[in-house]
Amino acid sequence: MDKMKHSGRHLSLRKSLVLYMAAFVILALILSVTTISLCDSKINAIRTSYPAYGEKYYLTNEQGERLGEGALIGNTPVVYSEQDEHTIAFLEIFPIIAAPLYSTICIIAAVLLFYRNRLKEPLAELYAAYEKISNNDLNFTIEYNSNDELGRLCASFEIMRTTLAKNFSEMWRQVEERKQLNAAFAHDLRTPLTVLKGYNEMLQASDNPRTQETAVTMGKHISRMDAYVSSMSNLRKLEDTQPEFKTVLLQPFLSAMYESTEMICKQNGKKLYLQNSVPASQLSIDTDFVSQVSNNLIANAVRYAHNTITISFAVHDNGLLLSVADDGKGFDKNILQKVTSPYFTEETDRSEHFGLGLYICKLLCEHHGGYLRIENVSSGAKVIAFFKSSSL
Repeated sequence: MDKMKHSGRHLSLRKSLVLYMAAFVILALILSVTTISLCDSKINAIRTSYPAYGEKYYLTNEQGERLGEGALIGNTPVVYSEQDEHTIAFLEIFPIIAAPLYSTICIIAAVLLFYRNRLKEPLAELYAAYEKISNNDLNFTIEYNSNDELGRLCASFEIMRTTLAKNFSEMWRQVEERKQLNAAFAHDLRTPLTVLKGYNEMLQASDNPRTQETAVTMGKHISRMDAYVSSMSNLRKLEDTQPEFKTVLLQPFLSAMYESTEMICKQNGKKLYLQNSVPASQLSIDTDFVSQVSNNLIANAVRYAHNTITISFAVHDNGLLLSVADDGKGFDKNILQKVTSPYFTEETDRSEHFGLGLYICKLLCEHHGGYLRIENVSSGAKVIAFFKSSSL
């Protein structure tokens, strides 16, 4: 069988399966014929062990001499023992049963051997590759040398893995270049902004009213540019930040977060509703990540809500599920997929908001092993943030 395995490795799976089936069908026929022959021999041996009954007749010549040993002709049947009768009956039936039995066993053996020799190894390679790719591990190779269908599939999978690895390397290179460019841009802008602030203060101290008015306008734009540069620096820090997991009691932590949220809503004239289905349990989470996401979501909800905001807490899939809903106009359906992009905002006035809130929330949730989901509901908009608990 090893010869069949190695010599047929480069055959197509269909041809290989036909060869395996043909070989085992022939084996089933050989076994059937051998069984019939052995059973017949055993039956004859039993029958010849009993003496024959009847009269013996001889051929004679013209002189009356006997020719040959004669032939026994008798009408009395041979009486066998009960055990021999059962044995003969079994030996006559067994070949009839053995033929389909051998066929079934050989077909099953052919299929199992075909799977072990032709399917098991490439399927194991492909499954292992799937597991590694799903875990973002591309540092491996698929080694299965064959010209059959699964061999070509493994080769295609290896090409895909190589392409993904190159694309990921290129993507990370571009991301790092963008981070460095943003950092350099933010750093290089700080010096001219500081100089402009100084000159602007001097202009605002001028006695000329028109100069003062121009300086005030310039000051607003300079402040906006300064805030934009600060946001770029903070964003780069957040992109590199990883959570620090600590086991916390959920109810005290969520109660404190709800109290600060309620104060923000009261200050902005909004009614806050709480839905807390969290049991008295504990999770391993980064409370700073959760608090920052909660603050950003509440700030957005306060800005767009008409009257009410609902905050919900739940434990789901070994993690904390936080959702914030408001009764505002909701998100435009045409831009729903873009709202988590950096520096994307529906507002025309960007003097205070640069469109980073939801992007930061998404970034922190993903770094925490979770996700951020945004949707429109019948009464407004709803944002769901999930934070995966670390394994203890």
